[in-house]
Amino acid sequence: MKKGVMFYKIFIPILVLGIGLVASFEIYIYYHTMNSVVDRLADSKESYIRQIKNNLEQKIQTIEYAFSTYSTTQSFNEVVENPITEKDFVAYRNINTQLNYIASMGMEGTTYTLISLKQKWQLSDGSLSHLTQEDLDRLYDTYINNQKQGLFWLKTDTGIRFVNTLPAFSTKKQAIALSDISLETLDRMIKTGDHPAVFIANRQGDLMYETDPGANSLTADQLRTISSTAAAQKDAGMLSLARSKEAPLKVLYAKSAYNNWTYITLLDQKEVNDALKMTRFGLITMGLLLMLFIAAVAYAISVYFTKPILRIKRSLPEDPQFPSNNEIDWIINSIDSIITEKKSLETLVQSELPQLETQLILNLFRNRVTREELEHKLPRFGYNVLGSRVYVTMLVQLDNLGKREASDKDVLLLAVNKVVEEVIPAERRLLPIILNDDTQATIVAFAENNEQEIRRQVLEYARTMIRTVKEYLQCSISIGISKSYGNLLQSKEACEMSKQALHHRLNLGKESIIFYEDITKVVSGPVLLHYPVQLETQLFDAIRLGDEEQVSRALYPLLAELMKHNKNAVHLEVTLVRLVNNLIQLEQVLGIDVLMTQDNHALYQRVLSIRNPEEVERLLVEQVIFPMVRSMKEKTNQQFRSLSEKIAAIVRAEYDHELSLEMIGDRLHYNPNYLSSIFKKEFGTTFSDYLMNYRLDMAKKWLIDTDMTIKEIAERLQYQNPQNFIRSFRKKEHVTPGAYRKMKQAN
Repeated sequence: MKKGVMFYKIFIPILVLGIGLVASFEIYIYYHTMNSVVDRLADSKESYIRQIKNNLEQKIQTIEYAFSTYSTTQSFNEVVENPITEKDFVAYRNINTQLNYIASMGMEGTTYTLISLKQKWQLSDGSLSHLTQEDLDRLYDTYINNQKQGLFWLKTDTGIRFVNTLPAFSTKKQAIALSDISLETLDRMIKTGDHPAVFIANRQGDLMYETDPGANSLTADQLRTISSTAAAQKDAGMLSLARSKEAPLKVLYAKSAYNNWTYITLLDQKEVNDALKMTRFGLITMGLLLMLFIAAVAYAISVYFTKPILRIKRSLPEDPQFPSNNEIDWIINSIDSIITEKKSLETLVQSELPQLETQLILNLFRNRVTREELEHKLPRFGYNVLGSRVYVTMLVQLDNLGKREASDKDVLLLAVNKVVEEVIPAERRLLPIILNDDTQATIVAFAENNEQEIRRQVLEYARTMIRTVKEYLQCSISIGISKSYGNLLQSKEACEMSKQALHHRLNLGKESIIFYEDITKVVSGPVLLHYPVQLETQLFDAIRLGDEEQVSRALYPLLAELMKHNKNAVHLEVTLVRLVNNLIQLEQVLGIDVLMTQDNHALYQRVLSIRNPEEVERLLVEQVIFPMVRSMKEKTNQQFRSLSEKIAAIVRAEYDHELSLEMIGDRLHYNPNYLSSIFKKEFGTTFSDYLMNYRLDMAKKWLIDTDMTIKEIAERLQYQNPQNFIRSFRKKEHVTPGAYRKMKQAN
């Protein structure tokens, strides 16, 4: 049952208030739960990053301590100060044994290297090699020069490297100890089953290690921000980094007190969402249930308080002109209606008289009125039925709408109807009416029976109407006039006469005044239809070429010839249908789709429904022929582009073979002259110039990238004589091929 306004005035506030309270409560619970989840995940991540820091820091301390201890021994000093060759097996074995011992204290998969700068040798992973002066310079530049510390770590392509320049407290370094920890070793130590993202930055904020390079990577600025924050704050914590167009990034860090490295991991929003999934489901379910409960309570309260008002409403009569959903206003309006009902009934008959008079005239034109009914109703509308009278029916149709849209046609007909009322005095006519969507109709009455005077008076009325409509409405009309008749019951036949008269304005043009008597005087008999086939052939040839200018030169003489030699409207219609049918057949032959589209499916009816020759010409030109020309022109251009691209593709693929436009014409089944013209039109150059330029471009590439001789290049590019190739090359590049090769090699 449809509810009234009072029901909703009670129901909606209760419902909105209840839903607002439920939504506020659930939002509070959700955000409180989300903060708890974030804190729990943050604590877990912080413990995880601390564990990684402690494990890695222990290994790093072990490596640094082992090298530092070894560097203070007497055996180390003896080793680095003495040369070692492949024959010094004992010294080599002692060093290798010591490095293996250090390796056993550190991490598996770590490579240890000892370099003697003084004696120029290097022992790495059991392999002894001697160093050149260039190697020593590189080592000094990398590890000693411009280094403030003798013990530091570096990031390498394969992992991280520990560097210890020895002696530790001397500026004159004699040896370098290196320890390379590979990425695989770091991954085994740091990565877990769920592979959380872990980043390690040194004290300067430079990235030393990340678990998944490229995936969720931190920028250099972000790493420096985290390191500076960690240096200023406590040893561990959480930090939010602002990002443009994205939510802030939450990171957790742990700072090493041993070497000031910062260990970083990310708090993934997906983890938070997964942890809150069941919470969201529960909150949504609970919220929906509470909202349904609140809606039921609001409904019950609203029904309870609106029952008395509904009982009052049922006791009052229905008023279909006033909305019944607003109970209070409806009750007030019903009371006012009862008071004013008597006055409304009194004025009803008077207000309906114009509509009843219009209906009477329409029934006359449809032959739906009896003699008795006519004699009874005419005096009610103020018409004098005494004495004999003569009548003439005038039909008015619009030739065009001027500069208005088609939607304004009904308004224009109403305006024309008003003009008729003003031009023809009321005592000389019945009420002018709109007969249908295209036609205005008026029955003109005359007291005298003088045909010549009736014709003169009707002609004067028609000319005045045409002039007035043109002046004030800026459009043109044509008027059809029936023969005179003495009985209003003959109005239907008179209307058909006027329609037949208007049918002939297709030959006469716009602003025609056509008497039915005049068209009946035309001699009837067999008529040979005139159809200008030669002009049609010229028009169709122009359409095939897609030439709008040539189409215009052929089209307008064709239409003029059709209208000139087919004076009878029916004959002209037949020739127009023939022209449209031939255009549709031409469209099917050309393979274009213009006329038989959804917008032109009733093309025949549209042509035959227009009675103005100017409008027929405009329809054929703007909506039929010129669209066909443009479509054909576009299709021809597409064919030209396709053929030109095929020729260019053959040149690019077979430039080093004998090639000519005649050969391509035989292959593509086209005349070479035709291919030459469309190729030049599309590419702006001749085929021979295009082929020569492409070959010379390939020659330039071979001169730079290959060792082929000038003669070999000329032969491969199908030049019979190398001198011809040199002349062509110099003409385009202004240098010889040899000079071009030297110039490019020098650069």
